[in-house]
Amino acid sequence: MPLTIRPLRPDDEADWRRLWTGYLDFYQTSVPEAVYASTFARLLGDDPQDFSALIAEVDGRPMGLAHYLFHRHCWRIENVCYLQDLFVAPEARGTGLGRALIEAVYARADAAGAPGVYWLTQDFNTEARQLYDRIARVSPFIRYNRA
Repeated sequence: MPLTIRPLRPDDEADWRRLWTGYLDFYQTSVPEAVYASTFARLLGDDPQDFSALIAEVDGRPMGLAHYLFHRHCWRIENVCYLQDLFVAPEARGTGLGRALIEAVYARADAAGAPGVYWLTQDFNTEARQLYDRIARVSPFIRYNRA
């Protein structure tokens, strides 16, 4: 299966929406249209502090995405990389796309001099966690959100 990982392009909007909607559906959430529009615009922007996006194509068809961000960290001089969203279409799971997307983010972090890459997932995301356990280590931190 010919696999390509590439940056998001303006002509990807329909496929990006399909994939990101699948991601949001998996986590049983949704966002208003204004957030779709704002997020897509930010992903294509040139501000280095904004999010970036990668698309995974199989045979030329977008089948996965990754959204990531470089940001400052009080414990390091260098920026770190936060992988916010990672999604592979159900029909492409188990093919190595998720791993390829994460490794592509790792490569971009290395190129940017960001030694750390981290992400969050829900405890019930057992299929993805099998992959994560092979290519990363679990943190002992517990996340809290404002009540």
